Amino acid sequence: MRSTTKTARSAHAEPAARAGRVLIVEDEQDIAELMRYDLMKEGYDVSVVLSGLEGLESAKALRPAVILLDIMVPELNGWVVCRRLKDDPQTRGIPVVMVTGRAAEGDKVRGLEMGADDYVTKPFSPRELVARIGAVLRRGEPALAKSAKTHLKVGTLDIDRDRFEVTMSGRRVDLTCKEFELLATLVGTPGRVFGRGELLDLVWRQDAFVEPRTVDVHLARLRAKFLAAGVPAPEVETVRGVGYRFREAD
Repeated sequence: MRSTTKTARSAHAEPAARAGRVLIVEDEQDIAELMRYDLMKEGYDVSVVLSGLEGLESAKALRPAVILLDIMVPELNGWVVCRRLKDDPQTRGIPVVMVTGRAAEGDKVRGLEMGADDYVTKPFSPRELVARIGAVLRRGEPALAKSAKTHLKVGTLDIDRDRFEVTMSGRRVDLTCKEFELLATLVGTPGRVFGRGELLDLVWRQDAFVEPRTVDVHLARLRAKFLAAGVPAPEVETVRGVGYRFREAD
């Protein structure tokens, strides 16, 4: 496996730096080396690979704290890599930050739909990149994890925080960390209306570099996963001009 730092095997054998391990998937070596240099100064242990296929392999081998993923990488592009990472139970919990020159709104929305946790456009400052990584890592632990109920059941919808499982009518629905926490937050207080900004605070945390539309994208993707599993989507209602609520049982 090609790498501008070290192989997956050698990196896996070494302890991660105190700040955490970052996997960079970027085929432009000058950009990759610049990111690696800036992140190593902040105490991160950094591995760089040059293709999408290497990115998938290294994510499973290294289990990094966060992945920085370019879209235009060879073998498998960033869209495909992100989707496969989020569909795989072994890697779906690893935050993915897309780092790309594609700045169009449609590209950003597509990145979120594929499961990306954040989206950074080139050119960017080292300070911004470090701040965004820090924000993604800080919001990796759900804000309500300590106080939230570990088991929620409404009708045939069953949410088990301890097992990180969601079932509807006995059929399992696989969700990403953010989708899971978003659903659990809404279901935990039926009938209560949550504004988009409040949901960002609770699920993504206040210091997250995300936009209110992120909530809309994640809820749409969440509903689609239930339908794809052959079960009804949770009864999350849109309250126009305010936000969302989980409908109370009749």
